[in-house]
Amino acid sequence: MSFSPLADSDPSHPRLPVPYLPDSSPSLSLESVLSDLPLYDFQIEAHHTGIEVARIFEQCPTLPGVVLMQNGTFLGLLSRQRLLEFLIRPRGLTLFLPSSLSVLYSYARVNHLILPALTSVLAAAPLALRRSADQQSEPVVVALADQTYRLLDIHDLNIAHWQLRGIETQVRYERMQTQMIQTEKMASLGRLVDGVAHEILDPVGFIWGNLSHLSDYSQQMLLVLAAYEQHFPDLPPTLADLQQEVELEYLRADLPQTILSIRAGAERLKTLVTSLQNFCHSDDVYPKPANLHESLDGILLLLKSRLKGEIQVVKRYGHLPPVRCYAGQLNQVLINILTNAIDALLDQSVRQNIAAEFYARQPHLQSLALARPQITITTEVRPDAQDRGSRWVVVWIADNGPGMSADQLQQVLESFSVQRRADKETSLALSYRIVTAKHGGKFYIRSSPAESPDLKTPDLKTPDPETPDPAPSCAISGTEFELWLPLT
Repeated sequence: MSFSPLADSDPSHPRLPVPYLPDSSPSLSLESVLSDLPLYDFQIEAHHTGIEVARIFEQCPTLPGVVLMQNGTFLGLLSRQRLLEFLIRPRGLTLFLPSSLSVLYSYARVNHLILPALTSVLAAAPLALRRSADQQSEPVVVALADQTYRLLDIHDLNIAHWQLRGIETQVRYERMQTQMIQTEKMASLGRLVDGVAHEILDPVGFIWGNLSHLSDYSQQMLLVLAAYEQHFPDLPPTLADLQQEVELEYLRADLPQTILSIRAGAERLKTLVTSLQNFCHSDDVYPKPANLHESLDGILLLLKSRLKGEIQVVKRYGHLPPVRCYAGQLNQVLINILTNAIDALLDQSVRQNIAAEFYARQPHLQSLALARPQITITTEVRPDAQDRGSRWVVVWIADNGPGMSADQLQQVLESFSVQRRADKETSLALSYRIVTAKHGGKFYIRSSPAESPDLKTPDLKTPDPETPDPAPSCAISGTEFELWLPLT
């Protein structure tokens, strides 16, 4: 919509520009910024008179105000409401209408709210509401990148803000429903796995309980057989042929080894099922003491098929007391981090095998061979730098994989915020929330890309000068995670 410029009382005076009246029905999303809202373009030099602006306001009833410029520089804002307040004063029409806008602005000077065009609507609305009572109805000045200014009606901002709040509430409701469904699925899966584990443990118990008897019986039978051979050294030809056919000497030596193999397999199966039960059990209402080393060992056992032989796991366990925590949720955090490390090392393992074959044919290049993929797990207890009476349990998990680029690391850190989690909650974002919100701990992540081994990626976590430096990295590239859990 456009209007023709109005004639001035002074024909020699330059005419005012045509104000731009935007569409009042924008399409909004949670990421909408001020430039997506209806912005009014009406900025003029301050030497124009009040009667000129009053005529424009009369022709454009939705125009919230005018941006005043002085020699091309932003001077201020004169809103429609401020102008009307001056005109209704005694002799206001005769005093202020013929005056220049600079004179009017000197009387109506206020602290304007000036925001960049890329400010989000959800962030701008609270800033507008924090203004004083006499400025609540004043429009917002939006600064564009080309050094020009637009006006945003406060009513349009409030309407957009409430619309986005409704969208945000709907998104949170849908996410809450999704989380409830996912939680119920995980609980059902946990009960199912726990039932299967019990069914596996029963026959394993039978095998384990009878192995001791089988070992005793076999030893007794071998003793009886040896006694027979001692008292009857000359065997009938039929028995001698039978001993050679069944390979009695081999059976006598191999039977104990067979029983030991069965015992080792049953013990390994029992340990695996126990680890599966501990990982899938449901957390209680209150946290309980847990052994983090047992949790780590159990998770590594569950992930053993993915670790294969190419990935080396180095454990540097310190002396840890039992930690009060929600063991099931903390196990989920640990398996998320270890899975992330394994995924990063799988490609490196393939490259390592290819490089090994290549360097084997080039002896002078063997020193450039890739390091073996490795995951290092370190645990220790550290004192609190602010409160010497408090202590933290620190779990440090690092890999020497390809690492993340600065952009990838920034995306991961942004996913920890509430706004990003509303869009998509990743496994690392869920881990961050469990450690920080559920356990009152700290969750740090650092990464160094392998493309620039001489340059360390800056630590993008929130700096904490009171926190001691983390354990030194053992690799020039890779990703490091630190979990800080309070000891109570």
